[in-house]
Amino acid sequence: MSASAASPATATARIGVAAGLAAYGTWGLLPLYIKTLADVPSVEFLAHRIVWSVPTLVVLLTLLRGWGSVRRVFSSPRRVILTLCATAVLITSNWLAYIYTVNSGRILQASLGYFINPLISVLFGFLFLHETMTRRQWVAIAFAAAGVSFLVVRVGMVPVLSLTLALTFASYGLLRKTISVDGYSGLFFETLLMLPLFLGYLLWLGWQGSGAFGTGSPARDGWLLFGGPITAIPLALFGVAVQRVRLATIGLMQYVTPTSQFLLAVLVYGEDFSSNHMAAFSLIWTGLLIYSLPRNLLEKFGLSVR
Repeated sequence: MSASAASPATATARIGVAAGLAAYGTWGLLPLYIKTLADVPSVEFLAHRIVWSVPTLVVLLTLLRGWGSVRRVFSSPRRVILTLCATAVLITSNWLAYIYTVNSGRILQASLGYFINPLISVLFGFLFLHETMTRRQWVAIAFAAAGVSFLVVRVGMVPVLSLTLALTFASYGLLRKTISVDGYSGLFFETLLMLPLFLGYLLWLGWQGSGAFGTGSPARDGWLLFGGPITAIPLALFGVAVQRVRLATIGLMQYVTPTSQFLLAVLVYGEDFSSNHMAAFSLIWTGLLIYSLPRNLLEKFGLSVR
C-alpha cells in the first residue's frame, strides 16, 4: 500500500484514538467534578445530571443529524422499548451508585468496580448470549474472583459498591447489546424517560426551598448545569472512537478510566491503600493482563494461557 493511500487511514485512526482517550480520560477524572459538588446530595446531583443531559443531547443530535434514528427508536417494537426502559433504570442506578461512592470517599471501590467490569461482561456474554469463552478468559475471571475474595477474607470488606457499579454497567451493556439502537438515540430515550421523575423532584426541592440550584453561588449553579455536557459529550467522543479504531484498541483504552480513578484515590484524596488492597488489585490486574494482551506479549511475562 502506498504512503498516500495509508495516510488517510492513519489520520482517521489517530482521530479515533484521540477521541477515545478523551472520552475515557474524562470519565476517569469525573471524581474531580463530583467532589466539586460534594455538598449536593447524591440523588439531587443525579437529578441535575439527567435533566441537563436532555438539552445537551438535543444539541448533539441536531449537530450529528441523528433525529432520524431517534424517530426509529420511538417507533420500535414493544420489546425494544421495554428493553430501553430497563436500561434506563440500570444506567440511572449506576450513575447514582457512582456519585455516592465518590462522595463517600471510596473512589478506590469505584476503580475496582470498573476494573472488574470487562470480565463480568465477558461472563455475562457466556451465560446469557451463549458466547464461547476461551481458557484464557476463564483464567482471567478466576483471577478477578480471587482478588475480590481476598478483599472479603483479608480485609473483611465485601466490596458492595464495586460490585454494584460493575454489575449494573455490565447488565446495561448486555441489554443494549440485544437491541439495535445507537448510543446517542438510546441515551436520549433513557434520559427522556427519567426526565419527568427527576425534573419533578428538582421542582419539588425548589418549591420547598431546599434545592441546591439557585440557592448558593453562581459557580455552583454553573457546575450543576455542566452535568449535562460532561455526561453527553464523552459519549459522543466514544462514538467517534468506535467508528474509527478497532474494538481491541477500544478494549485496552477503557482501562484509562479505572486507572485514573485509582491514581486520584491514592495520590490526590489519600484513601487507604494497604498491602492487602495491593494484593487484591494485583490479582485483578493480572486477570486483566491475561484477558487483554496478545499472546506473544503474555509469553514474555510468563502468563501465556491458550
